[in-house]
Amino acid sequence: MSKPPRPQKKATAPKRASKARKRETATLGRRLAAMAGGGLVVAAVAALAVGGGAVWLYGGPGPKAKNGEYTSVVLRRGASVSEIAGALEAGGAIRSSSLFLTAAQVTGAARRLKAGEYEFPNRASLSTVLAMVRDGKVVRHQVTVPEGVTSEMVVEILQRSPVLVGDVPTPPEGAVLPETYQVERGEERAAVLQRMMDDRDKVLNALWEQRQAGLPFQTKDEAVTLASIVEKETALASERPRVAALFTNRLRLGMRLDTDPTVIYGITRGRPLGRGLRRSELDAFTPYNTYKITGLPPTPIANPGREALAAVMNPPKTDELYFVADGTGGHVFARTYEEHERNVAQWRRIEREAKASEAAGN
Repeated sequence: MSKPPRPQKKATAPKRASKARKRETATLGRRLAAMAGGGLVVAAVAALAVGGGAVWLYGGPGPKAKNGEYTSVVLRRGASVSEIAGALEAGGAIRSSSLFLTAAQVTGAARRLKAGEYEFPNRASLSTVLAMVRDGKVVRHQVTVPEGVTSEMVVEILQRSPVLVGDVPTPPEGAVLPETYQVERGEERAAVLQRMMDDRDKVLNALWEQRQAGLPFQTKDEAVTLASIVEKETALASERPRVAALFTNRLRLGMRLDTDPTVIYGITRGRPLGRGLRRSELDAFTPYNTYKITGLPPTPIANPGREALAAVMNPPKTDELYFVADGTGGHVFARTYEEHERNVAQWRRIEREAKASEAAGN
């Protein structure tokens, strides 16, 4: 039998050539891929560097205060976010207004930034500055209204404050609650005065609801008027309830109040007289001269404080009707006129001795 023909072998050279081409193509792909990967790494590294720098600027130490431990900046009411950022950079509180703008937008604080006067701690980070402006942690100033000042004097106190702005009307006598008030730079004087009047109304209304039954006055205004007299008659808080009880007793009996501060108010509208009252002034009629009128004067003579208001709303039970200075800043009280006369004689002796001592010193 004849043998079947053997199959011919395929040429190998083309295979080697094909493998070579594949190897070259693969090598080129790997090179391109490596080159592309290297570019991405470079870009990523650059992005991380920029991001890390921004993070450091946001949370890292801020500028050093130019003077002292704080950097003071005033942000105008109605200012835009960009204006606020510019003011903070110009004032030395932050290094970059553009980064502040970005941070304000990213964190959502841009719509909640508050105007006012700020004191940023030395080296405060941008994040700290942004949080303070967002939360409105402004500098607080104080305006103090002493007890017993008149409403005209309240206006003068407000006008003297260098941090407040605008004009303010004179309120009715007795309409303000004497207190220390927290105010902001740029706040309207009229707004602060309204707060003072609102606080007085709150205190007065609360005390009126809890007042003692059977008091010899019918309205809140009359209560304020009596409280203003109590306020002006004694500088000692411990004496206010006792003085309030004495005047309450007089009103119940229909006695005249016979109080010097009301006479002075009728002469000077509450300004210090600078001397003692003259007999002619005590004898002259004015609507405020309680030596000549029976009952309360037509208006308060000052702005009474909380304690004086509370004293007239709930006076203690006493039968005292008279009092006179004791020479120590307080008063001596009496139930009868005879006892009062003895106390007055003692006060006259104290006055004479004081004048003699003063003359000897000169």
